Amino acid sequence: MDSQKNENLLNLALDTPEAERERSLELNVGYDAIEKTWEVIVKYHGSLEQLKTRRILVEELIAGYAILTVPESEMDVLSATEQIEYVEKPKRLFFADLPGNNASCYAPGSRLFGTLTGKGVLVAVIDSGISYWNEDFRRADGTTRILYLWDQVLDREFTRDQINEALAAGSRQQAQQIVSSIDTTGHGTAVAGIAAGGGGTGGVSYAGVARESDLLIVRLGTPRADSFPRTTELMRALTYTVNKAVALQMPVAVNLSFGNTYGAHNGTSLLERFLDNVSEIGRSVICVGSGNEGASGGHVGGSVVVTGRGGVRSNGSGTAAGGRATSVGDGLLAGVRDVQGIGMRNSQLINGLTGRVIDFDSNVTENMTRVELVVGDYESGVNIQLWKEYTDRYAVILVSPAGNYLIVDTDRPGKQTYRLEQTEILLYNGEPAPYLTSQEIYFDLLPVAGSRYVNSGVWTFLLEPIETVTGNYTFYLPSGTVRNAQTRFVRPTPDVTLTIPSTASKVVTVGAYDSVYESYADFSGRGYLYQEQVNSRTSDSFVKPDLVAPGVGVMAPDRDGGYSPVTGTSFAAPFVTGAAALLMQWGIVMGNDPYLYGEKVKAYLRRGAKPIRGETEYPNARVGYGALCVENSLPG
Repeated sequence: MDSQKNENLLNLALDTPEAERERSLELNVGYDAIEKTWEVIVKYHGSLEQLKTRRILVEELIAGYAILTVPESEMDVLSATEQIEYVEKPKRLFFADLPGNNASCYAPGSRLFGTLTGKGVLVAVIDSGISYWNEDFRRADGTTRILYLWDQVLDREFTRDQINEALAAGSRQQAQQIVSSIDTTGHGTAVAGIAAGGGGTGGVSYAGVARESDLLIVRLGTPRADSFPRTTELMRALTYTVNKAVALQMPVAVNLSFGNTYGAHNGTSLLERFLDNVSEIGRSVICVGSGNEGASGGHVGGSVVVTGRGGVRSNGSGTAAGGRATSVGDGLLAGVRDVQGIGMRNSQLINGLTGRVIDFDSNVTENMTRVELVVGDYESGVNIQLWKEYTDRYAVILVSPAGNYLIVDTDRPGKQTYRLEQTEILLYNGEPAPYLTSQEIYFDLLPVAGSRYVNSGVWTFLLEPIETVTGNYTFYLPSGTVRNAQTRFVRPTPDVTLTIPSTASKVVTVGAYDSVYESYADFSGRGYLYQEQVNSRTSDSFVKPDLVAPGVGVMAPDRDGGYSPVTGTSFAAPFVTGAAALLMQWGIVMGNDPYLYGEKVKAYLRRGAKPIRGETEYPNARVGYGALCVENSLPG
């Protein structure tokens, strides 16, 4: 039986055989097939000592969070343990892939550039590692600015002394014998260079924002050689970072340039709440890129027809406009309905009625909302999240490219399995959780046994209201990084495309703009769908992104010692991370304001943001409060 303490995706994974999970992009993440164990994230209270007697490995983090390694046979015991409040499985993280300092009001040669350098502040970059040999990360005497480098892949921590020993070895090959950590992608090196690079061979024109700050680097681990980092690695890295900063008695600006699309995007997941808790430890600021999903076609949202309580459709003036229409009653769903709702035949619930659509278009009326998804050729699997208000009830009909349909019984909780053509459909109807009021309906499209790909073409979701109060819904696909470029919604909604964890309330969420044309970058993750809601609560933490920074064609150090242009919110976020370090230097290190960290830094960055061409109202879903301007963000 599914546990109410487990998130929906974990319940579905536990209900699905391993062979079937292996064909899914998400369901097997966190499972070790050799050891037959699950790695999970838990929120707990009290002591977890009793779990250790059941061969459960406990790794305590902070603020009542822990990462557990649990034998699959003990998962039921885990959720039944009184001290366990909630359990989530790990998610994969994806990097959110013109000198920007001028655009950010921090130009070389200016008074501000000469006064504030980040000295005395720790800049932490949690990413793909760093090319520590690069001159951008050395002092004038050739020694390293990196205080610690924790390589999760190697499971080793390297100190400043060890890195200096490696730098003195004479060659990179010799250095690798002493400090073997490498940045295989160059992503982390570029991010660190933008946030805090010293300019190296490129001089001050290529210097990062906090060019004299000390550095703390975490190379995120990957469970498999061809895999992505997971949220559990991130939580370990954040715990390590804030604990180091406290031990060093230094303020820290933390940069996160990655995220994923799974979740309600409202701050309720354990990862989002963990970030909010971490941000309250020591004197820290956490800056997160908003992701590159704005133009990827992976999201669509809106509202179905609102019937009101009792299933009576409102005509917009508060009066009844007749009873609930059967919409497709004489066609697609003939003989399936009665006055009690949808999915009924002979007074019994139909658990996923399937059939063949005849004259499909004529069976869809104005009461129904139609969402079309193109699945590209050679797609080995696609998962779709549908999030809705739990107070709303409506039918969900899924129609395959060949016109076969599935009627989803949305009132039946838990896992359901169906087949349309050569595609197996794993479906999970979620319920509200202790930290979540909305409902998730999760679809995982997998090739049937013996096939390699799901059916390509247009898949259609039909949403028909039964009893709707708000009618709001939102669909999400996996990150554009892992799906075919042709796999996208036909009429996508670019709003609410922030990736998680940039949706956490207390982090500084950073979008991207093109500083040459002074315009919003369309790939940058956007904030909330209903603009009037944002404008009615402009001081609320729900306004995301907080601001934007240069993220198109930014020159950054590469892993080989040169400089290359990079684009994405991955590279906008470190501008703000560096700016946060400058503000904390001015406030904490220089003694102007010992409390200038956390939400206070965010407030100053918002207030100092400058307008962007074409944007008339602030904050808005594209650029938040405007573009980063360091000079304007300093108080006084």
